[in-house]
Amino acid sequence: MRASLLFFALSCMFSAVFFAGGRMAYAKDGRIDETPDPCGGPSALLAILDRPTVSDSACAVPPGHAVLELGYQHADVRGAGGGTADDYPQAELRAGLPGRNEFKILFPNYNSQRLGTPGAASSGLSATAIGFKHEVGYNSRWLGSVEALFTLPSGDAAFGSGGLGAAFNGIFGYAVSDQVGISLQLGVSSQTVPKLDGGERSTSFISKLAASWQPAERLQFYGEVFGQTSAGPGEGAGVNFDGGIQYLVAHWWEVDLEEGVRLTGNLGGFTHYIGAGAGFLFM
Repeated sequence: MRASLLFFALSCMFSAVFFAGGRMAYAKDGRIDETPDPCGGPSALLAILDRPTVSDSACAVPPGHAVLELGYQHADVRGAGGGTADDYPQAELRAGLPGRNEFKILFPNYNSQRLGTPGAASSGLSATAIGFKHEVGYNSRWLGSVEALFTLPSGDAAFGSGGLGAAFNGIFGYAVSDQVGISLQLGVSSQTVPKLDGGERSTSFISKLAASWQPAERLQFYGEVFGQTSAGPGEGAGVNFDGGIQYLVAHWWEVDLEEGVRLTGNLGGFTHYIGAGAGFLFM
């Protein structure tokens, strides 16, 4: 029942995105009206960045620009005996293309786990992923985009992906006021777990809701709830929460801190995590 409701919501969301495209800033004849670009301005990098939220930004990187995102995360692992895990450099490179399109590549992360059982430590590289985003359009309050992400069969047996994975998302951004915004991301994902965990595939519907508050031009706070109908093969649904702070050191350089907690299920396999990172805009 829950999966059916999410599928219905996802279908409605995609239909709304494409219907709204004709009413947003991009007219059918290719002209753009005079509505200010919600992804522009002095604090544009705060709007464009994917990190540190789990959900992606509805903004595509402008043509001729590129964004590099880097981060580090330390988590407390669930399970018998507990343990900790470190994940870095969380490198993501995004390049703006003509037509409000974007190409991204998510480079492998180095993962290091130290479990509670003596001698149960492991490390290795995760899979590489690539993605494409298209910004459907915007008006004075709304911004809509769609994206496709593909996880390549790569990485090692402990942390990589043995098969091709794919995810398709729709992202809506809404400006409640000049300082407050909300973002909704709905999608479907099919991924395989690492070979050492059996290499099985699972499909899940995904929902992510984030809210941000920008009290000053260089400063932004956010909170986010995200969940999946399946946390992995044989797993039930999972829901987590995270929040953090972003600071714009310069128009091209952002730094951030984040913290996340498990709410229900086993999504991500952690009980709690903290992280830090940075984003850079190149022109």
